Amino acid sequence: MSKKPAKEVIHAKGFDISIYTEDFQNEYISLTDIARYKSDEPNDVIKNWMRNRDTIEFLGLWENLNNQNFKPVEFDGFRKEAGLNAFTMSPTKWINTVNAIGIVSKSGRYGGTFAHSDIAFEFASWISAEFKLYIIKDYKRLKTDESSRLSLSWNLNREISKLNYRIHTNAIKENLLPQELTAYQISTTYASEADVLNVALFGMTAKQWRDENVSFKGNIRDYATLNQLLVLANMESYNAILIEQGKPQAERLQLLNKLAIRQLKAIEEIGTSEIKTLESE
Repeated sequence: MSKKPAKEVIHAKGFDISIYTEDFQNEYISLTDIARYKSDEPNDVIKNWMRNRDTIEFLGLWENLNNQNFKPVEFDGFRKEAGLNAFTMSPTKWINTVNAIGIVSKSGRYGGTFAHSDIAFEFASWISAEFKLYIIKDYKRLKTDESSRLSLSWNLNREISKLNYRIHTNAIKENLLPQELTAYQISTTYASEADVLNVALFGMTAKQWRDENVSFKGNIRDYATLNQLLVLANMESYNAILIEQGKPQAERLQLLNKLAIRQLKAIEEIGTSEIKTLESE
């Protein structure tokens, strides 16, 4: 089953402009919606824009930089003809001839012509410099909201990880530490157990990470991904159970590493879109 693309809407001067992404990295903005600012016949507006030599040059350069399957020979043919009175161009013709990925034609009720944000902003400039600024302003608002949601989610998982770490350290105290240890001995033991998790998940100890990242502030876990923090929380709980069962450290390290690999793979198979859906709910 194919993943359902995530959709958002930009609001600019009373116009709603659809935006979608399938990988949460490359975003495609509706040229059809942008063109409605200029005319009730948006398809004609897009075709007129694509007839320009400067447009063809720009589209070709974008594809050459971002598309390894781009067809440069076919593009050269378009470039020679662009700007002539007899030259015509449509999104479908461009896509099919040069194997373009920067422009996409979508069918259906909410379909139309979409373009990568790089290209969409160029098109908006051609439509109206003022309108482009309104689009960019709301696009930035959209990105700020998205960053805030991601930051909230990251911090939430970081706090879950810290809570589970308290459970983890209590298990160490009750099951591993002999009586009457010095404060230094206790902290060293905790550090050792923390590094069991670090090595199992990140492949290195906290010190090794600091030595390799001397310019970074914080610790290795402060730079963990959302997926790693989710798995880390589970690892801390699991390690506490293994400690209570009396498993030696070497065996626990192997079990924790297998758990980390298995759960990270499972999260990747679920897919980013499903994770974001759960976060929004």
